[in-house]
Amino acid sequence: MVAFIDQHRDTYGVEPICAILPIAPSTYFLRKAQQQDATTRSARAQRDDELRAAIQRVWDEHEQVYGPRKVWRQLRREKIEVARCTVERLMRGLGLRGTSRGRAWKITKTLGRCRTKKKAVRRRLFPEESWWTAGGSNSRPPRCERTVGAAVSR
Repeated sequence: MVAFIDQHRDTYGVEPICAILPIAPSTYFLRKAQQQDATTRSARAQRDDELRAAIQRVWDEHEQVYGPRKVWRQLRREKIEVARCTVERLMRGLGLRGTSRGRAWKITKTLGRCRTKKKAVRRRLFPEESWWTAGGSNSRPPRCERTVGAAVSR
């Protein structure tokens, strides 16, 4: 909202804009003062700025694979005292995530076009269209090469 007020303050003024928006003029002026002088910010905000830089540095140094727990442990090794929940909060705010172990998640959706897709949507299953009448009782439906994890009923 501060950026919006900055854009339109020459035309309308701060107080008329703040009367319409849900922000008090004193809050606007406080934010502007904090932008100009970082020492007027709260101690937590100042510490968070320092920690964000340290977290980003550790995450980049370790090939962007560390999650919050490993970043926290590395910061403690470097004698930077910080709570793990703080590291989690700041990493979430920065959009940093560690890589997960194991298999990649698979989605059970058809990725490409499949011949049976149109039939399933129309819900018209006449004996001449049905896959099970084409090859006897043990035949399977026609396979779609790009189907990932789709369940096939027998």
